[in-house]
Amino acid sequence: MDDYLRQLALDLVVIHGYDHDRINRYNVAPSTRVELIRPVPGGLSVDLVKWGWSPLWAKGKRPDPINARAETVMTGKFFKSLWPNGRALAPANGWFEWVPDPADPKRKQPYYIKPVDHSPLFFAALAEVHPGIEPDKRDGFVIITAAADQGLVDIHDRKPLVLNPEQAREWISLATSSERAAEIVESGCRPSTDFKWHPVSKKVGGARNEGQDLILPI
Repeated sequence: MDDYLRQLALDLVVIHGYDHDRINRYNVAPSTRVELIRPVPGGLSVDLVKWGWSPLWAKGKRPDPINARAETVMTGKFFKSLWPNGRALAPANGWFEWVPDPADPKRKQPYYIKPVDHSPLFFAALAEVHPGIEPDKRDGFVIITAAADQGLVDIHDRKPLVLNPEQAREWISLATSSERAAEIVESGCRPSTDFKWHPVSKKVGGARNEGQDLILPI
């Protein structure tokens, strides 16, 4: 987490602490808890938050969504309570996508996508987090996704809304207006030319599988 916070270069106090050990997670699955960077009065908070969220009125009707589409997140009913005050950052070093085999769509090959310059990534997220020692059942977060561009379309038609450090600082600033946040959602995603990708082992499809070998090229 220190690496991500240094990349943000924020002159803010981290109100809630975090583990200084290496995170060492190579296969982060939905519904597991992920370290999020959130703005709070007086500084920042780093919290372990469940990846997946639904408003209370939608709980139990279907699995909690893990993503929110950039095209509708600001106007739709579903995420109304998170926009715009639930802005957060999900730090990462890359992500996986599964590509169907043209000859047999039921067969899919996973790819790992990472930045060309190996820099830390910041996914724009929306979160609901309630203070307290025990996790609140309402807590959770979603990652905003945008339409893929250029070569990434060959991998998947969507991609996380990846922000550069400057945009990431704006995204979690309490001083950023909802209008400016909307501009970041609409046009702030880093271009596909910033990334490269390679096929990886299908073992990544098992949520219990872990280890650096899951992101190595095959």
